[in-house]
Amino acid sequence: MRALQPPGWAKPKGYANGIEAQGRLVFVAGQIGWKADAVLAGPDLPSQTRQALANIVAVLAEAGAEARHIARMTWYVTDKSEYNRDIKAIGAIYRDIIGSHYPTMTLVQVADLLEPGAKVEIEATAVVP
Repeated sequence: MRALQPPGWAKPKGYANGIEAQGRLVFVAGQIGWKADAVLAGPDLPSQTRQALANIVAVLAEAGAEARHIARMTWYVTDKSEYNRDIKAIGAIYRDIIGSHYPTMTLVQVADLLEPGAKVEIEATAVVP
């Protein structure tokens, strides 16, 4: 996997502008912050983010993949102000679960998510060499 950084562009913080990869693709559906029993890990964005990322890693493990194989993530949040307020905590959680691997990422604010109380949903695509 190789990060793509056009010359002269400012280096992105916490994500890559592009990724080049070859291998077996693993697609992870949008994961929200609920535990195996389908109960949300907590009412706040950081606790739900921690669980959503852990869920992604668990699904990847089923395919023999790891967090370092993630090439792309799309994050859907219900409140960008809350995301920005909690960005340091979310960054620490990300590094704790995913590590220092920064794939391409998109963050989108949405009006609501399907599950009541859900504040974040994250989908991922991994490329396993």
